[in-house]
Amino acid sequence: MNDIPKDAIKCLDKGFVRLVDSMGGDNAIVQAARVSYGKGTSKVSQDRGLIRYLMRHRHTTPFEMVEFKYHCKMPIFVARQWVRHRTANINEYSLRYSEARDEFYYPDPENIQFQSALNKQGRLGEVSDKLKKKVSEYFKEISDRSFEIYSELNSAGVARELARAVLPVNLYTEWYWKNDLHNLLHFIGLRSDNHAQYEIRVFSDAMAKSVKKVAPFAWEAYQDYVVSGLRFSRVERGILEKNLPKRVIEDLLEDLAYQITASLHHNKPRTDKDLFPLYTKQEGSDSKGDFFLKWSSGEIQPGNVRELREFKIKLKRLMK
Repeated sequence: MNDIPKDAIKCLDKGFVRLVDSMGGDNAIVQAARVSYGKGTSKVSQDRGLIRYLMRHRHTTPFEMVEFKYHCKMPIFVARQWVRHRTANINEYSLRYSEARDEFYYPDPENIQFQSALNKQGRLGEVSDKLKKKVSEYFKEISDRSFEIYSELNSAGVARELARAVLPVNLYTEWYWKNDLHNLLHFIGLRSDNHAQYEIRVFSDAMAKSVKKVAPFAWEAYQDYVVSGLRFSRVERGILEKNLPKRVIEDLLEDLAYQITASLHHNKPRTDKDLFPLYTKQEGSDSKGDFFLKWSSGEIQPGNVRELREFKIKLKRLMK
């Protein structure tokens, strides 16, 4: 049991994450979202567009149709953080039924730091080599001694469910963890964040690799709208409405008129005579001459028409 499976991703000194099985992928998300139609779409681009729409507008149910099952091995103190995400099905190695294994987590010296003065649940600041050495020795000492005591109690016939209580939380445990994609992305969003504890972050990052492989469109949308996206509160929106110059919003709206035109033209090519009317329909305000001057520059990039129009609506709201 000490060996790391060949198909697993090594985490920390003795831990790992292994994707055992998965059900569904991007196709399952699309299928669930289009259930009223009875079938999906014939174009991959349409599937991608729908998944991005669902993620952008926080329609979470279709993402719950995709499931992942992992075999994980981690220190107990990591598991106790992990289990706070109560949306999964878990079956853990039982120390009531089975004997504990002599496997403990020993932190790498570079991850031994001081308690952060600003973050009560974080670490920050370089520790001297002397103190790092002492911390490492204490970890080894308490792990060795506790396991000796546990083994002695176990040999004497003391119940395992009681003897296990002398073991520290840097002891490794294992479990099978099954969760749906929506809740798994929520887990990754919190546990892969820079503010999360390093020891759980490495496991979250490992799980993220399998999500990217199984549901690439969903992962892309998650990165664009959740990880890299911004959401403004009512107070923040009020500050923007009050302080953002009207001319800045007007310039952005003008750029959007060009980009929406380019996107529509990319999806369904128009003749030159139809391009300027299409641009004015998007509320563009340039003259015909200026329009074709900018259009011929080749710098206007197409995008997602639905996203661009939604952004346009949001910008207009800031002008009220």
